Amino acid sequence: MDTLQIQKELKFRTSRSSGSGGQNVNKVETRVEALFEVNTSEGLNEEEKAIVAAKLASRISKEGLLSAVSQESRTQQSNREKAIKKLLTLLETALIPEPEREEVPERLVANPRKRKKAKAVQSEKKAARKKIIPPKEED
Repeated sequence: MDTLQIQKELKFRTSRSSGSGGQNVNKVETRVEALFEVNTSEGLNEEEKAIVAAKLASRISKEGLLSAVSQESRTQQSNREKAIKKLLTLLETALIPEPEREEVPERLVANPRKRKKAKAVQSEKKAARKKIIPPKEED
């Protein structure tokens, strides 16, 4: 993954931010959305593109754009930097290989007879703890 190339390929969209900020919110477009086109990127090789497309499928639009939004700051520049950082973090975490899981041999499955016997013993123990209610005598 070539982060410098990816940063060059980013496109940005700005809009008015929501939330507090007084008149600044109503006048200035400080919300920044960083857009990254996964399929045509030169910053990712073909294998990396396939991995990103699979792992971030829910975050990639129909047009093939991966986006990250920032509207925390009151300035467009700092929101732009935060959006870039979010997008790069998304890509980096998607490209971390998942650890291989060890297969458990089938022979290690618990013995069902032994388990049933242990349950019966436990049941008897608990039944012995119950309070014995004497039968009512009738006149």
